[in-house]
Amino acid sequence: MTETTPQITDSHCHLDFPDFEGRLDEVLASAAAAGVTRMVTICTKLKNEPTVRAIAEAHDPVFYAAGTHPMSAAEEPLVTVEELVALAKHPKFVGIGETGLDYHYTADSAEVQQQSLRTHIAAARETGLPLIIHARAADDDMARILTEEMANGAYSCVMHCFSSSAELARAALDLGFYLSMSGIAAFPKSQELRDIFAAAPVERILVETDAPYLAPPPHRGKRNEPAYTAFTAKVGAEVFGMDYADFAAQTQANFDRLFWKAARYEAAA
Repeated sequence: MTETTPQITDSHCHLDFPDFEGRLDEVLASAAAAGVTRMVTICTKLKNEPTVRAIAEAHDPVFYAAGTHPMSAAEEPLVTVEELVALAKHPKFVGIGETGLDYHYTADSAEVQQQSLRTHIAAARETGLPLIIHARAADDDMARILTEEMANGAYSCVMHCFSSSAELARAALDLGFYLSMSGIAAFPKSQELRDIFAAAPVERILVETDAPYLAPPPHRGKRNEPAYTAFTAKVGAEVFGMDYADFAAQTQANFDRLFWKAARYEAAA
């Protein structure tokens, strides 16, 4: 990274996946060269939490979050609020999830997914850490549950890898939540999605990779990695009609506001 490279944060990646085994130092160096100075690696099954935590402990730029992915909700033991609150005591544990609803492949487990989601929301409420939401083919239930739960007590949230409807975007924004742009927003055929982002306040936008998935052009179809957040962020700058450096700075401020624990950790380091 040169001094003129704007700094950004990959707010959602999966560095414990086999794609990165034995390559983490190289991947983090590439990220730094692209201006990606922080990343949040996400644990999707609590049995993998020790592995994900170890990655965060071993690498200064890496923070982590943990939860039960909705597609695994029926196979994994149902997480408890107490378990999540206990994990959140770690200084580099900065978010709850990912959790959510996925009816695309796993609609048959909708009931247990909803139960798991509400548990994660309760933990987000108790810890003050942001909820990290995965939503696919479940817009109506997602908007309903997020809204119902807000009535039970405030919590913060990011709609990770947002690629749902304008209606769900509006419901999330109305609740004070954030939308995260992934490589999908940079795909040529994603103009409708870019329009949804353009209608949102830029103060509520994050950027991410979801690496190793969803690489943005020019790497589409290849393994994604945190460095490629910059390609999505450059598209984001175009969507909002902003200079890249200004958009990068805005997403940094947004990340620091939502993921306050990561911001404080950095300040304390």
